[in-house]
Amino acid sequence: QVHMVESGGGLVPAGGSLRLSCTASGRAFRYYAMGWFRQAPGKEREFVAAIRWDDGSVSTHYADSVKGRFTISGDNAKNTVYLQMNSLKPEDTNIYYCAVYVGIPDTATMARPDGYDYWGQGTQVTVSS
Repeated sequence: QVHMVESGGGLVPAGGSLRLSCTASGRAFRYYAMGWFRQAPGKEREFVAAIRWDDGSVSTHYADSVKGRFTISGDNAKNTVYLQMNSLKPEDTNIYYCAVYVGIPDTATMARPDGYDYWGQGTQVTVSS
């Protein structure tokens, strides 16, 4: 059974920074991607960023709303992904979820939540104005 642990959420003022981390344990992954999504109450889950490892190459993908402000990175050997969030805005306030996609998703697939196999419990990010 895969266990996902997220951390790093919190309350920051607008313009501030936070770093989220997520580790997946309980299974060895060879070809996979890890993504970050966010969801506000009553709204659909929204793609934020994803990273894919494929035989030594690494690919990243971002939602337009976070490009230039957020950076996704990871440690393949530790099944860990990070999301560095800078220049945070009040509209970034959400619950942020980490997820694992087993396989090699294309760019479009990485941005869809329905293809991911495992999910974390979520961590709250609140940006005050």
